[in-house]
Amino acid sequence: MAAATLKDVAMRAGVSIKTVSNVVRGVPRVSEATRERVTRAVRELGYRPNPSARRLRTGRSDLIALAVPDLAMPYFAELAQHVRAEAAELGLTVLIEETMGDAREELRLATGVGAALLDGVILSPLHVSLDELAPVADEFPLVLLGERSYERDQVAADHVLIDNVAAAREATAHLAALGRTRIAAIGVKAQASATDRQRLEGFQRALHDAGLTYDPRLAPSVKEFDRRNGLLAMRALASLPPGVRPDAVFCFSDLLAIGAQRALHEAGMTVPEQVAVASIDGSEEALYSTPSLTSVIPDKAAIASLAVKCLATRIRSEEPLPFEVHLAPYRLVVRESTEGVRRRLPP
Repeated sequence: MAAATLKDVAMRAGVSIKTVSNVVRGVPRVSEATRERVTRAVRELGYRPNPSARRLRTGRSDLIALAVPDLAMPYFAELAQHVRAEAAELGLTVLIEETMGDAREELRLATGVGAALLDGVILSPLHVSLDELAPVADEFPLVLLGERSYERDQVAADHVLIDNVAAAREATAHLAALGRTRIAAIGVKAQASATDRQRLEGFQRALHDAGLTYDPRLAPSVKEFDRRNGLLAMRALASLPPGVRPDAVFCFSDLLAIGAQRALHEAGMTVPEQVAVASIDGSEEALYSTPSLTSVIPDKAAIASLAVKCLATRIRSEEPLPFEVHLAPYRLVVRESTEGVRRRLPP
């Protein structure tokens, strides 16, 4: 018996071939009743999509990849959910990969691992250089996420990001506005990436704005943006002499801040009465920490939307397109770790 086709399913369900295609590809713009009718016809006929045939017919697989450093980090896990949802709206399927911040892996994935299948890649790089990525973007649809260490006129690939310098500056300025004068920074890496360089720059600018002096003793080095490194860094800060010990700390990620709050609890230091804590990432974990974290929240839905639409446009365009930098919005949300007011979360 010949394999069932889209046309067979459409006739059985009493809908158009386009509608069947939308249901099979997960496009949400189909009524629930129609989706159920098509799904039932697919099951009854035993229809199986043929990606090879679609590739030959359209030149595309409708498969893209999202490559991020570490899915164990809440920020990237939440971002991946938004990317998958946005891609489904456009009829795209997302393959999710982890690079663990390895430059070779970042470059390998940027070139389109299994390029015969992938139409394009969204990459959040940590260590691969722009010089290495530029030739890739000229030949293969690529959108970069996160910080960049080059000027706007050097753009060699589409890029979606927030203004990290401004975001870190706003969070630190909030701490200074509370009257805190010994503000520490947790997130400076010995092997610096664009992320910690830019967040440190914003931190230092806010100190200057407030008439405060940057003290390297209040910026202990970390290896990763995780809870353990936040814990160790805050333990070191808590052991400083009373005249040096910080009365506030800006952490370069929510996970660092959660680790720092644990160290403060161990040391018997209260948050925010003795040490106010602010961070950046806006993960859901920040809302449920005790106390809840004041955090800069990047608009992850907007980041995902900009990245997926930008990639889809480049994939489907028959003409070369200029590379663009897209700024996504963010906002500072003040919570218990700086304002001290305990609030009950809604059910």
